[in-house]
Amino acid sequence: MTHDVIVVGGSFAGQSAAMQLARARRTVLVIDAGRPRNRFADATHGFLGHDGRKPSDIISQASQQLAAYPTIRQIRAEAVQAEKNEDGFTLTLADGQQERAARIVLATGISDELLPIPGLQQRWGKTVLHCPYCHGFEFADRQLGVLASHPLSVHQATLIPEWGPTTYFTQGAFEPDPQGAADLAARKVRIVRSPIIELLGPEPELEAVRLENGETIRMDALYVAPRSHLTGSLAQQLGCAVDDGPLGPFIRVDALHQTNIAGIFAAGDAAAPMINATLASAAGVIAGFSAHRSLAMPDA
Repeated sequence: MTHDVIVVGGSFAGQSAAMQLARARRTVLVIDAGRPRNRFADATHGFLGHDGRKPSDIISQASQQLAAYPTIRQIRAEAVQAEKNEDGFTLTLADGQQERAARIVLATGISDELLPIPGLQQRWGKTVLHCPYCHGFEFADRQLGVLASHPLSVHQATLIPEWGPTTYFTQGAFEPDPQGAADLAARKVRIVRSPIIELLGPEPELEAVRLENGETIRMDALYVAPRSHLTGSLAQQLGCAVDDGPLGPFIRVDALHQTNIAGIFAAGDAAAPMINATLASAAGVIAGFSAHRSLAMPDA
């Protein structure tokens, strides 16, 4: 079956793109593997109209709303191969089924690479956090830490004191330069150089961290900006240009979320160096508009 557009990824960006296309009465297939990046979080914060709601609830409601449009089809599957052909694009699913479309929106998201520290993964999205704007308010005025994983961690440690007293853990690898040290001192950030080797407390709560030197430090929440990578390899298979961001690669797009390959659009965490639920949804809207315009006015 051939569709006008296949949207790969059914979280905030993908569903936002599909909604615009559905309202434009285009035939759309949404392919979603069911592993959104936000599945580890109990609540979405800062998303207008949805503050405090579970991400899975928002996604489920959006899926129900999309299902009301007669030209939308949604499937739970993983797209593993993609190729461009004369009539558009062909995607192959993990079970061997093939789907075709004139346009593609890649909203495949990213995957985080957490440091291999005992207790870190089990608390991810709960008390081990990546974004203070998403989760900082809930831990205001408590003991906060920043776990260094790259040079930009110093910048994160300079920001976190807005929410509470902060300790910067260099992990013995990411020492601030003189200006960074001065900035941290001005913000009254404590610097600890002995690496964290374990997180303590009943999961997913955090009570303290244990250091390599044997010391334990009370801690209520730990911030880390992990390295990330694109989920899946569809963008690379299709020849989409990929740029290196501060935390990992992302698909290069223009202001209309068109990639360098005609007919392929991208949105969400996979196509931006700055990531956030609201930004992902907004990017999906633009990608949906742009995919529709390319179908309605192909010569424009």
